[in-house]
Amino acid sequence: MRAGDLLARGAATCALGVLLTCGGETARSTAGSDAPEGRAAAEAPGPMTAPGSDEDWGIVREKALWAYDQGLAELPMGELVARIGETFVGTPYAPHTLEVAGEERLVVELQELDCVTFVENVLALARFVQMARDVMLDDPAESYRPFYAGILERIRYRGGTLDGYSSRLHYFSEWISDNSDKGILRNISQEIGGVVDTERIDFMTTHADAYRQLGEDPQLLPALEAVESRLNESPRFYVPEERIEEVAERIRDGDVIAVTSTVGGLDIAHTGIALWRDGRLHLLHAPLVGGVVQISEVPLAERILRIRGQDGVMVARPLDAR
Repeated sequence: MRAGDLLARGAATCALGVLLTCGGETARSTAGSDAPEGRAAAEAPGPMTAPGSDEDWGIVREKALWAYDQGLAELPMGELVARIGETFVGTPYAPHTLEVAGEERLVVELQELDCVTFVENVLALARFVQMARDVMLDDPAESYRPFYAGILERIRYRGGTLDGYSSRLHYFSEWISDNSDKGILRNISQEIGGVVDTERIDFMTTHADAYRQLGEDPQLLPALEAVESRLNESPRFYVPEERIEEVAERIRDGDVIAVTSTVGGLDIAHTGIALWRDGRLHLLHAPLVGGVVQISEVPLAERILRIRGQDGVMVARPLDAR
């Protein structure tokens, strides 16, 4: 993979759930690009809404009721993910959505999303719709809230359990492998023609001053070093950018797309959901540039070729929860 040549400054201010993810989008050329050159992650403010509010839970309930009313609970998981994901088009983008003050806790924030929390919440909603009964949404005790929170925690944290800051799946390649181990999705990067990514992962520990939590508690570093060491011991596969169009027909609606990064020490630069439109594969995502959840203007393969700092994709297929 090419050596990274940008975004050292943006790295410190990205949505820290997966490091530079969502903010790492600088166009190779401005002509026709949906990511104007020079826009840094630092320019975006943090979320303007409080997480876990009645408004957030109202969105969970509204989206789930809509899916039940539309008869979507019987769809295959990938199709369900795509349909629910489309309902978020226009939702504002915000970085730092998981970086709340104090101890690590589960953040439920759907009024504003970054590229990772968009994917996580859409997947959690789809699994909720397949696993829960619609009557749960009318329970006066609001039992749907802890049920949804449990699904989201299982997706977001290593082994499905929140146990401090280091238990969050900060590196999205590990997010994919961990959720594969949990039976939530299947990493198909290798089977669709992926090659081994030889770049090491070590951005968090080599840029510890970029992370508030690491500055406040340096004792977290050994745990993160162990995570990075483990990730570097296992091969991870990605489809290089020049081959995405060739393998696109093997990618389905609702597949999770993780765009690989050229920045040293980083695995993933951006995330989203695969969506076919007019016979071409596009990306449904929450980008920094554009400011809202949207469907990419150009097909996925063309988009990545245009953006400096991105050079391929990992692909994971959501599995039925039934």
